[in-house]
Amino acid sequence: MKGMKLYLIGSAAVLILYLVAQYYKPKPTDWNPTYLKEDKIPYGLYVLNQEKESIFPGVQFKTSRLPVYNTLKNQHYQKANYLFIAGSLKFDKLDYQELVKFMHAGNQVFIAAFNLGKLLNDTLKLETNINLSAKIKPDSINFVNPALKAKSGYVFDKGLGNQYFTAVDTSRCTVLGRNSGGEVNFVKYTFGKGALYVLPDPQLFTNYSLLQPGGAAYAAKALSYLQTGETLIWDENNTKGNAESGSILRVFFKHDQLRWSYCLALAGLLVFVLFEMKRRQRIIPVLLPLKNSSAEFVTVVGKVYYQQRDHSDIAQKKINYFLEYVRLTYRLKTLKTDEDFISSLVLISGAQEETTRQLFTVINTIHHGSKVTETLLIELNKLIEKFYNQAK
Repeated sequence: MKGMKLYLIGSAAVLILYLVAQYYKPKPTDWNPTYLKEDKIPYGLYVLNQEKESIFPGVQFKTSRLPVYNTLKNQHYQKANYLFIAGSLKFDKLDYQELVKFMHAGNQVFIAAFNLGKLLNDTLKLETNINLSAKIKPDSINFVNPALKAKSGYVFDKGLGNQYFTAVDTSRCTVLGRNSGGEVNFVKYTFGKGALYVLPDPQLFTNYSLLQPGGAAYAAKALSYLQTGETLIWDENNTKGNAESGSILRVFFKHDQLRWSYCLALAGLLVFVLFEMKRRQRIIPVLLPLKNSSAEFVTVVGKVYYQQRDHSDIAQKKINYFLEYVRLTYRLKTLKTDEDFISSLVLISGAQEETTRQLFTVINTIHHGSKVTETLLIELNKLIEKFYNQAK
């Protein structure tokens, strides 16, 4: 008994130590790209968000979780910038048309995304690719403009800056940046009084990139192409989703702890329901027997006939009911209850001939107007019941 007690105490102590170690151990680095300005993980945009006022001094910042069409429709921006930093863009035809109107009015758009979407790729005639060999030996990227160009270029690890455009329509755009292999990785399109800047790598603006040597300088120089306007619209529709269609449970599913709590709560509720179903039986309601209204009706009618003592009427009704039974059951005509009829009825019904003849003798006696006494009525009833019992 003492050994068992020591074993339980030791097991409990080890379990507590394990739980404490798990609670205080460092969290693993989350390398998932979110491109959210409040995320401090490597591929979040917390640093860029903190430094935005130094990059765009005196600018009013506006965050939009609506599609481009909803953000720009019926709005009159002048000298404004629209910033897109996301893994992929979801533009439809209406979004693109509003974006073009926005740029023709003298505003500028800056896009940094791996996947521009089919609409933008087809319209701008852009195709992107990634330099896989640069993951082993980091490639360098640089600006074409001598005023922004670095002597040794900008070098990033973990594959940052490896994206480039494999197809560029140089007749429509201006090349602003290239990698060490000469491939284009930064372009500008002119739309009226405005412009569109496109970079194929959004990770160049994340926390990990900006905290590397030269990373902050590259991001600041790339964004310096945007004019110093009055407003900068920061898109979050392509990272967080549409604000109008967000689920009320999105906060639970965003954080691991809340998501697990939600799942455990649902599992506990399911277990509780299953156990309660086994333990408790549904209350069986007490059903009162239905009243036999037909029997009550017969009783009332019987009392009426008994009080009037009209034996002839009762006998006539019983005879009519019996003949109706013969017509429906044996398909015989009952207009004439002669010898042929009786022989046919005996043959078909299977009742004894003596019973059948006695029954129709009484029936014919009543039909010929004889007075129906109580004794005769009783005899008629007995013969009818006897026929029913013998018939098949």
